[in-house]
Amino acid sequence: MPGSVAPLDVAGVTIPHHFRCPISLELMRDPVTVCTGQTYDRESIESWVATGNTTCPVTRARLADFTLIPNHTLRRLIQDWCVAHRSLGVERIPTPKQPADPALIRSLVAAARSQGGAVASRVAALRRLGSLVRESEKNRVMISTDETRSALVEIAFEGEESECPDADQPAMEAMAVLSMLSMTEAESARVAARPERLRRLGEVVREHPSTEARINAAAVIEAVAAGARSAETRAAVGGTEGVMEGLVELVAQRGNGRAGRVGIRGLFALCLAKENRGRALAAGAAAAVVGRVAELASSDVERALATVELLCREDGGRDAVVAGWGGGAVAALVRVMAGKASGRAAEHAAAVLVAVLGGSEALHAEAVAAGVVAHLLLMVQGGCSERERGKRSSS
Repeated sequence: MPGSVAPLDVAGVTIPHHFRCPISLELMRDPVTVCTGQTYDRESIESWVATGNTTCPVTRARLADFTLIPNHTLRRLIQDWCVAHRSLGVERIPTPKQPADPALIRSLVAAARSQGGAVASRVAALRRLGSLVRESEKNRVMISTDETRSALVEIAFEGEESECPDADQPAMEAMAVLSMLSMTEAESARVAARPERLRRLGEVVREHPSTEARINAAAVIEAVAAGARSAETRAAVGGTEGVMEGLVELVAQRGNGRAGRVGIRGLFALCLAKENRGRALAAGAAAAVVGRVAELASSDVERALATVELLCREDGGRDAVVAGWGGGAVAALVRVMAGKASGRAAEHAAAVLVAVLGGSEALHAEAVAAGVVAHLLLMVQGGCSERERGKRSSS
């Protein structure tokens, strides 16, 4: 029984029993009531249900439905209690943002799909969907249903042949929402199977006057390529006129962090197909990617170096990478291995270094002078994959 549990403390202050979640026994931050009338903290009851439980934790009665109703009255009482004890170090819990209402989502999707509706109304509905996706991960999951994604894809590729100056506004807004969602293999295949849709992506990512629209198109390209399981689908996307060039131009765009990140992710997803590596090199991907490595966050460095490693496997790739670094390839790669990058990023750096060194005695000597041997030993001692141990021994 919750009432028999010894009181817990926050900053030395006893938490009233009815303010504590029966599951976690901690102060509730977002109290919600289930169909049995019991109240729990949202995070705790969602975790309870997500692990397969179908009963109320307190009453053990079966949950007839899993609707969670916000208990605003209790939440305000908890906030008042926090404020009353602020002088004792208790922090006020913030008012939680409630998940989007499924009925609202359906209404917005219907308004966005309405071909007879005013362009402004459709755009407003799509922008509202986008703001809901950005608001929370819960909203993103709720909105990312098969039905909604299918509707967004249809809107994103409509009106490409229309001469009306406002015709592409709903399409661009739909693409902006799609850029924040993942695609299934079937959805990726449906986009890639329509040459006119691929041409549209190539045109937008390369030629659209809005940088934001180009970035969103690049994110959709990455979603299609990442969702595809077949090299044929990735090759079809990468072989579309404007796609590689557009991605490379975004990567090369200094001062825009999102453009670089999205462009690199798109290049990586496409270069998983061997057919696309030569296309990427021809578009200048090697120089563009290596030119951004030094300014990327550690999580993005991993993806960038993985892309460079793939490019090095293509004929001419190694020379393009060396040229892109302007003679500083060895020093740059050793810095990554010695820095605070992730273990995977360091592994990719080691793999690229092996390709860069090749049979050049001068570059081998430069690597040794830069301290590569000590860094390799430290990395091996710290633990790495068997794949990378083999590569490092060969360097």
